[in-house]
Amino acid sequence: MRALTRSEQKLSHARPTIDEIFVGEVTKPATLNGVARDVDVVISAIGITRQKDGLRYQDVDYQGNLNLLEEAIKSGVKKFVYVSVLHADQMPELQIVRAKERFVGELARSGVGYTVIRPNGYFSDMLAFLDMAKRGRVFLFGRGDFQINPISGKDVACRCLDAIDLDDRELSFGGPVIFTHQEIANEAFSVLDTKPKVTRIPVFFAKVLLWLVRKLTPERIYGPVEFTLTVITRNMVGPSCGKENLAEFFRSELAQKHT
Repeated sequence: MRALTRSEQKLSHARPTIDEIFVGEVTKPATLNGVARDVDVVISAIGITRQKDGLRYQDVDYQGNLNLLEEAIKSGVKKFVYVSVLHADQMPELQIVRAKERFVGELARSGVGYTVIRPNGYFSDMLAFLDMAKRGRVFLFGRGDFQINPISGKDVACRCLDAIDLDDRELSFGGPVIFTHQEIANEAFSVLDTKPKVTRIPVFFAKVLLWLVRKLTPERIYGPVEFTLTVITRNMVGPSCGKENLAEFFRSELAQKHT
């Protein structure tokens, strides 16, 4: 297995599981020469959540992946597996979704075998609930009854590997358990062994905030905000998949920070 990274040091912890580390930047095509040589399948989860270094979603989620795809085609790769987002068709106005789906269009037209992976929110995204619980209070939009079945990064990785041998053009899924936001808050307070304290905020305020950030801030600021405010004020449920447990993930995160 060959892994592409901008910094070899960042993958030092994964050295035992990687045959070869390739250092390059998807926004700089010249650095990708040979990255897919003698490779049958490319799996890309390349994208940015917080824009920095002057890069936009279109620079990385779209153009960066396109640069990698072109290198893959040049090297004769048989399949390209790409990680996008769940329910992208319901959120076409979001900048991050627009960039990702623009690349999906290029991938579909490329002639290369492909699968688009569409996972729900990751367990790591749910750490926002745990962080609020640590501070003593969780803030929820609406009545706390929006639903989501978050999934672990490990389970997403397993599904990406499954896709290598599947003919499916798209795989949409979430984790094994559907929670309400209130239930996720309860899980966070439970692993902390503290009394639940929740404040509910009318969804109207989220819509007002979203309008304001779009009007008053640049894309690098409002891009992540608009995505977060959109997905936490609607149901985000995909077909159940995976085995990992959210409460165990929370406990693991707490244990790591205490060592």
